[in-house]
Amino acid sequence: MIFCQRFEADAKLMRTVAYLYYDAAWEDRPNPSAWGWQFDAVYEDTDPRRSQLQALLVESIQDPPAFLVLRHLEELGDSLAAVTRALSQLESLGVCVVALEQAYRSQAPARELDGQHVESAPERLALFNGIQQQQRSRQIRQGHALNRLKGLPPPGKAPYGYRRGRDRYAIDRSVAPVLRDFYDHFLIYGSVRGAVRHIAKKHNKKISPSTGQRWLTHPVYRGDLLHRAAIQPDTHPPILLRAEAAQVDRLLRRNQSVAPRAASAPRSLSGLVTCQQCQSSMSVSRVTNQRQTREYLYLRPTTCSQRPKCKALQYEEVLAKTIETICQTLPQEVAGLTQIPLDRIAAGVMEAIADKQRAIAQLPDLVEQQILDEKTANLRTYTLRAEIAELQSKLAQLPPVNLLETAKTVSIPQFWQDLSEPERRFYFREFIRSIEIARDGAQWSIQLRFMF
Repeated sequence: MIFCQRFEADAKLMRTVAYLYYDAAWEDRPNPSAWGWQFDAVYEDTDPRRSQLQALLVESIQDPPAFLVLRHLEELGDSLAAVTRALSQLESLGVCVVALEQAYRSQAPARELDGQHVESAPERLALFNGIQQQQRSRQIRQGHALNRLKGLPPPGKAPYGYRRGRDRYAIDRSVAPVLRDFYDHFLIYGSVRGAVRHIAKKHNKKISPSTGQRWLTHPVYRGDLLHRAAIQPDTHPPILLRAEAAQVDRLLRRNQSVAPRAASAPRSLSGLVTCQQCQSSMSVSRVTNQRQTREYLYLRPTTCSQRPKCKALQYEEVLAKTIETICQTLPQEVAGLTQIPLDRIAAGVMEAIADKQRAIAQLPDLVEQQILDEKTANLRTYTLRAEIAELQSKLAQLPPVNLLETAKTVSIPQFWQDLSEPERRFYFREFIRSIEIARDGAQWSIQLRFMF
């Protein structure tokens, strides 16, 4: 390879231009200001026809720049022949071509540099082989990007629960019931580990809790495709419906505040109770009599630093006091929350979604009128659909608008008596962030911190 013998400092005295070529469907725009050069002009192409490169070649006939700086030589064309043709034309005009990420510098004008050495044939062959490999890689990525813009699934095996259809994922009816039972169990009990054990027992499908977590959170099961943190909504039939997905997200956020084992513990107060005096969490311990005919449950501080240590409390007494406090205080707490115009906020988000959907519907007309080309319209559709998915996520994170009616039901003592312990755990964590035990000598009381 022939290297220029000048330094970047010399470029400040001569005209230097930059050339960018990138595909906006899968590449971010390069930043020439971070390359360490001062440019008199920047030529930029996103279309394979490379109109700006052709303009540069024409202008170089009359006024060739001293330096042309780019990232890779393969940006000069879609084939090796096109690259060598553009490179030869530039070098014949005395332009020093600098490919920053290939350590390539072409021969500078002979009148300015002396002692040039001619690059060897193996070096030239290795350079051309590298260009061809990069071009093949770009073609593959462009193909994947085109499929993504059309909402087609990525290459590879379909995720569990789906099979590859003609142009999108289709639900695999033979294994989809496993996922449905997993989701239904989690929505009832709010425990990932419990749902994992459930499908292992019922369907003999053994998965890890991390896989269960992925089943709950991955957009593909909600009918969406994910690429680089951008979600394309409604690309295939969902297994987990939108309303269910919103409930799943609330349950998962709620479980983040408790230990993983407490999230799936059988007792409803597990992971929620703390001692206000010693600031220790309280765990459920089980004691049986000598004949093991009766079981007693206690709440004990796990890491009490007091001397003497804080005493354990009977689980049933704390549970009864918690239910009583919820029935007394929850209606007032929810009444304050309902002053926030949740319905107005939700309506604003839904209107923004509708605006973007109308913009998507207008794009085919713009293509037909030749205001936009098809590739630009596809890219704009892709961007708008990703923005719609983000708005739908914000909408799902809002508290349910029927919170007041739910609070009225939950505030009835008989409601709690009819529930099992896992069902109580579900409702406790729907409303309660933590339960604090306030002690005053031998007396104690309950203080609730609600989610909202």
